[in-house]
Amino acid sequence: MLDSLFLGLFDTALTDTISPAQFLLCVGTSLLLGLLLCAMAVWRSPFSRSLTVTLAILPAVVCVVILMVNGNVGTGVAVAGAFNLVRFRSAPGSAREIGALFVAMGTGLITGMGYLGYGLLFTLILGAAMMLYNTISLRAGRWAAAERTLHITIPEDLDYAGVFDPILSQYARRYTLSQVKTTNMGSLFKLTYDLTLKDPSREKDFIDQLRLRNGNLEISLGHQDSAAATL
Repeated sequence: MLDSLFLGLFDTALTDTISPAQFLLCVGTSLLLGLLLCAMAVWRSPFSRSLTVTLAILPAVVCVVILMVNGNVGTGVAVAGAFNLVRFRSAPGSAREIGALFVAMGTGLITGMGYLGYGLLFTLILGAAMMLYNTISLRAGRWAAAERTLHITIPEDLDYAGVFDPILSQYARRYTLSQVKTTNMGSLFKLTYDLTLKDPSREKDFIDQLRLRNGNLEISLGHQDSAAATL
């Protein structure tokens, strides 16, 4: 009687069924691997609390879906379509977050097919890779802290070619004029520079020197990586 609770209404004699013990083993392993992957993914990386919970339970969810599909091609196509609908109705995240979600889905896919050892190996390899890349990006971020994007507004009668070069050479290791556009009905020019400051603590002195050259018009100095990369 108890075994009949775990039989499908549409099962036939040719249908391969999954025992409750196998189901619990696969789902339990997926949950443990999800926790391990979550801990490795958020190491030295700013992830939101909702994303960490999602990374922890997503392998188990995908595992259950694969277990229930159980080789049925038609059901697999329907499940893939459902996942696509959920994806398009959700807000896009950063490239790093979407990559972590794909790793979690891959873990659940492997465990759902019954390859628990390969699921553990996959989680350890991809988790270690994410930890390594987080460490590398953290070190690169310290150098990127000096990278800035400078916007300078100047009057139309000021020849912008080389007018700020002495100041930029004094305060920046490198600089590039990336964009020039007109504004305020053509009465003003707006210059955009990508540069790396020699000493970020001297930002105010840098801006004060620029104000003397552009007639105290608008100046904006911001980080180049202020906008998160999204997919």
